[in-house]
Order: sequence, then C-alpha cells, then structure tokens
Amino acid sequence: MDGNGRWAKSRGLPRIFGHREGARNVTRTTIACVNRGIEILTLYGFSTENWSRPTREVELLFKLLKVYTHVGRRLCRENNVRFRTIGNISRFPEFLRVALTDFERVTAHHSGMILQLALNYSARDEMTRTFQKLAGQVASGRLRAEDINESLIHDNLDTEGQCDPDLIVRTSGECRLSNYLLWQAAYSELYFTPVHWPEFSEEELDRAIESFLGRERRFGQTGEQMKRVNDEIFQ
Repeated sequence: MDGNGRWAKSRGLPRIFGHREGARNVTRTTIACVNRGIEILTLYGFSTENWSRPTREVELLFKLLKVYTHVGRRLCRENNVRFRTIGNISRFPEFLRVALTDFERVTAHHSGMILQLALNYSARDEMTRTFQKLAGQVASGRLRAEDINESLIHDNLDTEGQCDPDLIVRTSGECRLSNYLLWQAAYSELYFTPVHWPEFSEEELDRAIESFLGRERRFGQTGEQMKRVNDEIFQ
C-alpha cells in the first residue's frame, strides 16, 4: 500500500494525513474484495524497515493502527471477515499488541474472507525465524534435517495453512517486492500501478484483476501441460 506520503505531499498536507486516508481505503478495499469473492487479502501495513522513519511518524502510525483495530471490528462483523496478522509484533508497544491480539480473537470464528495485515514484517525475517525454528527441532532430535522440504518450510511460515498469493499489487509506481512474501510469491502474478494507495479505487482493483485473468499461468510447465492438468481436474 505505497504512496500515502506522496499523496499527502502533492496536496500540501503532512504525511500523517496520507496515512489516515490510506487507513480509510483499507476499509473500502476490504469491502470491495469481499464483494468479489476474494478469499485472502494481505496488506503490507508496516515493514521492519519502517522503524527507520521519524519517531513521531512511527508513533502516529501506531495510534492510527490502534484506532483501526476498533473501527475494523464493525467491518469484520458485518462482512464475516476474519482478521489476523503476520510478522513479529512483539516489538510493538503493549497497547498495540493487546489491541491487535484482541481484534484477532473477536473475529476468529468468522468464516469469510481473511484480512491479513503484515506488521513489523519482512520476508527475510519470516524465513529466518522459520529456519531457526526448524533448526531447533533438528537440534532437539524432533526432526531430521533430511526431512526438511519445501512443503515443511511452507507450513512453518507466518502464512501457515494458506495458499500462495495469486496476485500481488503494488501501488504508487514502484516496481519491486521490497521484502514482501518472497517465498510465497514464487509464482504470483505481479501488478504495478502508478496510483497512490489513498486513491486506489474499485475500478483500479478491477483493472488489476482483469490483468490477472488475462495471463497464462504455467508454473514452469508448458501451456499444453497445464491444459492437460486442468482437463483432468475439471473432468
């Protein structure tokens, strides 16, 4: 969700105004994704690199996120959305950790779309924590090194139990992943738009989906191989 600060600067406003409008767009985009039958929406809310931003901006981001944990409850209740986080929130202030944990708890029984915020997240940190966890199991004798495979690593990531993302969208014209879901994005389709996040509309979401639907996903195979697989699945 890139471009909050640039959106505000272009209007002569402080950066925090961009973050506030960006937070409002989380609500709008969540509803739009629910209405389109999307099963999991993951939003990159705060990266491990964002700690390098001015202290005042980080503090305001935390307060804004705390407000969203309350505002978002109604959104999740009315749309049967389950909220969860990925990343390592242990570094966050206690008031925010408590609010996020409670938000997850009160929506845990919802069976609709998963709204997932990546907070204090980086893909490299996620993979490092996963490898350390598996290494610890090997050291304790609970796991053999030769039993570690892609499936086991996948099942120990923060996104445990979820399918890999079909589509990754980045706003504001930046054309890179910036340490986001690197393991999971191995075969994701990528869509880059110059639109800043606060202005990312339903129409732009539909353009991203339309672009995705027009692509041939082969996962390293030929088109003919994938056609045979699909024919077998849908026979």
